Amino acid sequence: MAAHWFVIRFSALALAANVSGCMSPMTLDRAVLGYDQANADILAKQLLLNIARSRHSLPAHFTGVANIAATYNFQFTAGGTPAFTGSSGALLAPIFGGSVSENPTISVVPLQGEEFTRRLLTPFPTSKVILLLRQNYPVDLLFRVLAEEFRLSTQGPDFICHNKPSEQVGYPTFRRIAMHLSAIQDSSDLHIESVMLRRSWILPAETMTLEAMQSLAKDDVAIELDPQTRLYYLTKRVPGALVITNYDPEELIDDEKIKLNAQAQEGQANDIMVDIREGYPGGEYPFRGWFRFRSFIAILDFIGRSIDQDPEYFVERDPRTPEVSENPEKTLDVVEGESAPDDADMVVEFNDHYYSLAKDKEYPWNRDVFRILHQLFQMAVSEVPNSGVPSITIAK
Repeated sequence: MAAHWFVIRFSALALAANVSGCMSPMTLDRAVLGYDQANADILAKQLLLNIARSRHSLPAHFTGVANIAATYNFQFTAGGTPAFTGSSGALLAPIFGGSVSENPTISVVPLQGEEFTRRLLTPFPTSKVILLLRQNYPVDLLFRVLAEEFRLSTQGPDFICHNKPSEQVGYPTFRRIAMHLSAIQDSSDLHIESVMLRRSWILPAETMTLEAMQSLAKDDVAIELDPQTRLYYLTKRVPGALVITNYDPEELIDDEKIKLNAQAQEGQANDIMVDIREGYPGGEYPFRGWFRFRSFIAILDFIGRSIDQDPEYFVERDPRTPEVSENPEKTLDVVEGESAPDDADMVVEFNDHYYSLAKDKEYPWNRDVFRILHQLFQMAVSEVPNSGVPSITIAK
């Protein structure tokens, strides 16, 4: 009988340990994925809510989750009880029980002050925009979201094409330029490259040591000795300014590269030069100028104002531009209504109105713009501070 009890107790403990080991990782998986999904949904709704704030000319406000600390408590019990066997004998029935409790603590930090100004009010530098352009995102989509204006180079002063619907001449020109670049991109003829320059200098042979030659070789410096003059001629290719062209800048001669690089560097840190030339794909509509990028808050303000105060409208492509696959009326179509739509994926309420993304019809433009908006926010706010600023801690 004692052996029988030992077997039952040992089996019960082994089963409880096995169940505990299975439930712990399963619960952790669900918790981590659940927190990740909740955090992403919160950020998406914050973006939509701040677009609604901008529509009512109110300041934007963001709050980030700085830290999540969760404690899990797993409890299991095991035992036995006499079974109802009547007069047939004595048997024991095992009893198992368990519970899982979760105690998360979430720290919420508002973005404000210098942090808010530096990260959200500073125009996007070209270096960050290039990261998106090189991922083969539609160039017209990116520029309609990111660009504040296009400064078109002319014989006289530059013509400023503002990306603002109220600008009756500049806005249609901006849209047509973006569409033309999209058409060139669709044919895989749009180049987004650095102008590679050739730097040259001369050193006397007496000053060149073996260590110096080895170091220069590691830096990809071409070395050539003139035996008559006893001089070393050194050349190295170095990247210059970034440009968007309908030709390969590498095909230009050195003098043209130097000139193109000097022109591209006339802009600011948030400018990028575009040079579309005749004789190359898309050259039927040649132009040269600079896109200037805006800040993340300016992007939200542009989208918010387009809901009512300054709505965008359809712009037909230039006759010299081939057919483009996508040319929506609005950069981001946000629906404002007095009731929440039934088929909306995401809805926020603000000022007694409901705001949601319009459903895409022919192509997923709206969804792609909102996804890029999410990525731009992450690029602008690369980290959320967890000390030194007021925070709200929520214990569940």
